[in-house]
Amino acid sequence: MSNKKIALVTGGYSGEAVISYKSAETIFNNIDSGKWDCYLIDIHPSGWFYKSPSGEKSEVDKNDFSITVDGSKITFDAVLIGLHGTPGEDGKLQGYFDCLNIPYTSCDAATSALTFNKRYTVAVAAFAGIYVAKSMHLFKNDGTTAEQVLDQLKLPVFVKPNNGGSSLGMSKVTGPAQLPAALEKAFAVDEQVLVEEFIKGRELTIGVFRSKGKIIALPMTEIISKNEFFDFEAKYEGASEEITPAEVDEVVADKVRDAARKAYSVFNCRGIVRIDFIYEETVGQPYMLEINTVPGQSAASLVPQQVKAMGWSLKEFYSALIEEAFN
Repeated sequence: MSNKKIALVTGGYSGEAVISYKSAETIFNNIDSGKWDCYLIDIHPSGWFYKSPSGEKSEVDKNDFSITVDGSKITFDAVLIGLHGTPGEDGKLQGYFDCLNIPYTSCDAATSALTFNKRYTVAVAAFAGIYVAKSMHLFKNDGTTAEQVLDQLKLPVFVKPNNGGSSLGMSKVTGPAQLPAALEKAFAVDEQVLVEEFIKGRELTIGVFRSKGKIIALPMTEIISKNEFFDFEAKYEGASEEITPAEVDEVVADKVRDAARKAYSVFNCRGIVRIDFIYEETVGQPYMLEINTVPGQSAASLVPQQVKAMGWSLKEFYSALIEEAFN
């Protein structure tokens, strides 16, 4: 019986593409070739291409998401999404694959679009009883001034693009004079901006996935940034300490795991997601920051660390994600 054919999509149309390529390298190198035939598909502003192991490119037929290799047409049994940012994390690709009836390894189009919007994510989480920080949602040229923001929120605050990830365009503001520049920086990345009150506590992040019908929480990671917060440099260039598994009391770990599994269910997640929390010790509760529906899989990323801490190989993990996509 021949292996099923899996398209591993990478690239994208945002600044996060550079991370997508690193994630794809890790995934590709850990696909079980005894079970799956994996084809690397680069979704790029200049076109969609299959990249052969030798580096040759051939264009993807978007009518049915097929490729032609050595004169033979290849269609895919499932898609493994390793594309951060748009169009792989915001629901656009998911809707396209739904139209073609091709299974994929990420959340569906509705969940992806919702969780890509940080403000809508925390609003739904709060409605479900999950703790979140107080925040304001701003739109470009809506006339909201820095003074109006400070009337509603207490410093320090985080200012971040409302859509997207990898901490691009994000700032921590500790004084009123810093806010206008932080807003300008975030609006340079996105038309919408989230301003969120700072929650003091331990930064914990946890991968969650479903396998054989069971929601599984991976061992969590505590992040201790050498910078003011877990920014792009801290995430991808080594300016942070990441402790996996996190050294936390079991009571704290249970609360974070419970909140993570609840969020996974509330948002109807599929595949692997990573959920970021701040554990506020005076209240004794985890505050959810955001849900990453296509979390990084590069050598420096958190989910691969957590998978190994659970005692699984990445080969086993990616096979479990692909198998779940068929369910």
